[in-house]
Amino acid sequence: MNQTIYTKTRPAIGPEEVRKAAQTLEQYRRGKKQLEQRLIENEQFWKLRHWQEMAKRGQGGNGADPQPTSAWLVNCILNKHADAMDCYPEPTVLPREPGDAAEAEKLSRILPVILKRTRFRKVYADAWWRKLKSGCAVYGVFWDGSRDGGLGEVEIRSVDLLQLYWQSGVTDIQDSPHLFVTELVDNEALLRRYPQLEGKLGGGHSISRYLYDDTVDTADKTVVVDWYYHTEQEGRKVLQYCKFVGETVLYASENDEELRDRGWYDHGRYPFVFDTLFPEEGTPCGYGYVDLCKSPQQQIDLMNQAILKNALAGATPRFFIRSDGAVNEEEYADWTQPFVHTNGNLGADSIAPIQSSRLDGVYVAYLQNKIAEMKETAGNRDVSSGGTSGGVTAATAIAALQEAGGKLSRNMIADSYDAFSDVVTLVIELVRQFYGLPRQFRLLGRSGAFVSYDSAGLQMQTISDGLGQHYRVPEFDLEIEAQEENPYKTMEHNQLALQLYQMGFFRPEMADQALRCLALMDFKNKDAVVAAIEESAAVGTLAAVDAPAVTPARVDAVEQVRRQVQLGVMPQ
Repeated sequence: MNQTIYTKTRPAIGPEEVRKAAQTLEQYRRGKKQLEQRLIENEQFWKLRHWQEMAKRGQGGNGADPQPTSAWLVNCILNKHADAMDCYPEPTVLPREPGDAAEAEKLSRILPVILKRTRFRKVYADAWWRKLKSGCAVYGVFWDGSRDGGLGEVEIRSVDLLQLYWQSGVTDIQDSPHLFVTELVDNEALLRRYPQLEGKLGGGHSISRYLYDDTVDTADKTVVVDWYYHTEQEGRKVLQYCKFVGETVLYASENDEELRDRGWYDHGRYPFVFDTLFPEEGTPCGYGYVDLCKSPQQQIDLMNQAILKNALAGATPRFFIRSDGAVNEEEYADWTQPFVHTNGNLGADSIAPIQSSRLDGVYVAYLQNKIAEMKETAGNRDVSSGGTSGGVTAATAIAALQEAGGKLSRNMIADSYDAFSDVVTLVIELVRQFYGLPRQFRLLGRSGAFVSYDSAGLQMQTISDGLGQHYRVPEFDLEIEAQEENPYKTMEHNQLALQLYQMGFFRPEMADQALRCLALMDFKNKDAVVAAIEESAAVGTLAAVDAPAVTPARVDAVEQVRRQVQLGVMPQ
């Protein structure tokens, strides 16, 4: 699959088609220019280099002025990222038809293993950094045929938005006629893999880059372009793929006889999922917390600069000295000199201290208001980080305040679960296409538990009924939940369980009342609680049926034995 297969006639994708694709890429690049400038500027704010961006707009004074950088914006992003990682997702596959229940159960058990193999937790963390800074994260879901000794495995990557190009104006990336991914690759690596590039490297397409602290030399690198587009075969969209450098085609699925009609991936979609934070119209991207809070962050630092300049002016003594005065200025300025020489009569006006103006308290109050504005705007209140005010000290009260203050984070994370669901759907489609041979999986959390799995149960099935034969492909729904709950939710669930126990919900004789009450309640693991109460009630009923009947004669006999035991007379 990694080698170009040409037909006897002219290949479908050649230098002419690549030149047209390069023109389309340049058109997409021009339409994305403003977005790229914003991404680069946001990265500067994240690195606390925003004074350089402010200087480009004539803000921040001259170079000699102090340039304090407070990290209120960075702290906001750190807290949001921590909230996201506390709710790391885990998929549960649900069948759409009863016959797919067994296959859904298998997928629910092996998908976490596949995600762990592809190091998805790190990918998820990197994507969230980009989402919070730039407003959009992009997941790339690919098939790596070189892994596991050529058997292949799913690969998930966090893709930089600066490397992606699509048609301007679309809101769904799948609606773009073409999709390009660019990458700078060392010339030596390219020549080792593609010897036909000898003498054809260097120059070509440009690429947007962040402002790195290190000096990045790109003289020995060349831009490699991955080009995705769609064709149509028998009324269905077919995903095609081409890799090229300059005008040289390195691989094209349309030139591959095995994939020309089938396409690169059977699912027919671009293998990219966009996860947007705050959506915008007319673009699949959005804006993030840097865009939301960069203005108050600039104002905070400008106010800090003004206050710092005033403090330095007040703390640094300065003096008026007459030009015809008789004071030795160097000795006077040196506070370690016990004596200061003068020539002639020292008059009262020969030297006088310069009085600097005191800064009014209203400016400090304004600075505090700007900090409070940023916290309110970003939903990053003190209670979200564990701080409280007003004398709140009880653990349950603090937990309740944090839960109430975290609703913005919960909404943001719930939206990200939709994108994660799309990622898992693409993973299932790749498993359906490429898992032709059985593979062994060691189940997470189950020591020594191994299962074998292949894609036979995911292929097209033939169903016969009274109307004839029908064909269907197993499809599934996904339920996404946090893999591990945060400590406050765990404490809340534990407290609810204790309350149910104290109120007698698990007593067999109260099963009817408990089940009626639970029918009106909604909480996590409610089904398990209902099952436990029903089981307890059933056990109590069986015990009552098996117990010997209670009659007046039996009661009298038991009472007689009790009295004999009290008197020390053992019954015969």
